[in-house]
Amino acid sequence: MSELYRGMDQTALRAAYDNVAAVADVAARMLGFQARSAALYSATTCRRDVQYGPQPRQRFDWLPCGRPDAPVFVFIHGGYWQARSKEDFAFVASGPLGCGFNVVLAEYTLAPEASMTGIVGEIGALLTALAEDREGLGTRGPICLAGHSAGGQLSALYRAHESVVHAMPISALVDLEPIAMSWLNDKLQLTPEEIDAYSPMRHIGHGVPMTISVGTAELAELVRHSEEYATACRQAGERVEFVPLPGCNHFTILDDLALPDGVQMRALLDAMAV
Repeated sequence: MSELYRGMDQTALRAAYDNVAAVADVAARMLGFQARSAALYSATTCRRDVQYGPQPRQRFDWLPCGRPDAPVFVFIHGGYWQARSKEDFAFVASGPLGCGFNVVLAEYTLAPEASMTGIVGEIGALLTALAEDREGLGTRGPICLAGHSAGGQLSALYRAHESVVHAMPISALVDLEPIAMSWLNDKLQLTPEEIDAYSPMRHIGHGVPMTISVGTAELAELVRHSEEYATACRQAGERVEFVPLPGCNHFTILDDLALPDGVQMRALLDAMAV
């Protein structure tokens, strides 16, 4: 097979981005995530499925910490823009809630029902909805926009949004070029214009400070995305804290996020001086 990207053919490219195949216990781990998320919903005061647009998946969950003026942690889930839901990962809210953040768990339309342009637009619509109903929702505090994997790309894209004061891309996919060359593009059908417009790596030098985290046991390509993005932003004079998590893979990094005293939440609190 011919070389496609950085010396990789199609088989190697699949392996380089197949997070599920790379983690032996991923099926059991996801079931655990879902069970922990259901338990959190049951034990926590929250408003479920608040609509921010007319489409079925244009909704979010609002989990207050009890202080209307507290900072807001908006979390965008991953799934390569074509799988999973906020209900799979709601358990991560335990970390920011325990640190005094109000939490928003974001949902969005998945590919192929939505294009990348549509998905990116929905996150913008969510941020607008939060800004326009600050009193009704109790979102008066500053927003930290966080996201995991595909959600990390979406969080990095909105670093210049007027409502966002800090961004937290976790295991983020900041360059869409290899995605467009792989099996992941079957549903996304990325255009050259989308690859350029929605690859955070191609838009350095504009936006709020960031805390960028990645597990050291993740796939090498995922680690590369985070390391090169952090380096490029720093070289452009941006304020960036790079947080590698020793031994964490693409999924166990979320276990740390769910801990109020975890590495990522401690780094975020220091960066935001909350």
